[in-house]
Amino acid sequence: MFETWNGFVRESRNGMFLFDRNYMEYHADRFTDHSLLFFKNDELLSLLPASETEGILTSHAGLTYGGFITHPRVTASFLMESFEKLKDYLKEAHVHTFVYKTIPYIFYRLPAQEDLYVLFRNSASLFRRDISSVIDLKQKPGYTKGTKYNISKARKHLLQVKESTDYESFMKIEAELLWLKYRAKPTHSSAEIIMLANRFPNNIRLFLVYKDTSCLGGTILYITDQVVHTQYIAITDEGKEVGALDMLTDHLISIFTSTHNYFSFGISTEKAGTVLNEGLIKNKESFGARAITNDFYSIQL
Repeated sequence: MFETWNGFVRESRNGMFLFDRNYMEYHADRFTDHSLLFFKNDELLSLLPASETEGILTSHAGLTYGGFITHPRVTASFLMESFEKLKDYLKEAHVHTFVYKTIPYIFYRLPAQEDLYVLFRNSASLFRRDISSVIDLKQKPGYTKGTKYNISKARKHLLQVKESTDYESFMKIEAELLWLKYRAKPTHSSAEIIMLANRFPNNIRLFLVYKDTSCLGGTILYITDQVVHTQYIAITDEGKEVGALDMLTDHLISIFTSTHNYFSFGISTEKAGTVLNEGLIKNKESFGARAITNDFYSIQL
């Protein structure tokens, strides 16, 4: 069944490697999987990655995005019908709440927003909205004067960006900075990131920035067909002083512009979307990034 699932994700309109079972299963001990498959005349046409806890089904609690993964031939009528079947099934399974995470359109291979219409028709409630910053790489991003200055400063310090597999050293920097700033820990452990990078070497890549032989930080990228996403970014205080983040970002934008459509910095919201980290989003906007949203809906059954 894993191969059937994974093959469908690869051929779907809106699937990505996050929905591959070899990715999803890395934290199987933390979530009770309740993923579902939808067929018509024995043909698999849609998947719903999902997990369940205490009568709440979420698509998927352990993933950034969720929602229906659909075949190119799926129609609005099929998804409407599937949703009715889903509601009946969930009631029989004693699920009282369905939480639906949408997939931002930038990740689509083909248009796939039938699910948003289905949610509307079923009176789903929008209860969370995160703001995420994205650069359209097909439009030349415009940097602010401050960002241009920092890139120039980094070049004067002869900083260099290199691709690396030293995830352990990077995650140590990431963990230290997260703890100092937010008293938080990374979502992934170093061992988990190394395992996932080994499983998905084309999708998970690490870039580090150096001054001589000293590592000033870097970023772990999650790469899909359409999008280059900065899953983690960590720059030391020394790196910030010499413009390491700006040079790193500029370097990545330059190398992926010809192969991808979007460069994503991720969200700048806290407390379930109710607080905007204005300093964080201002930094992302300084590279020409602008907003899309990550939306969360709920339906009481």
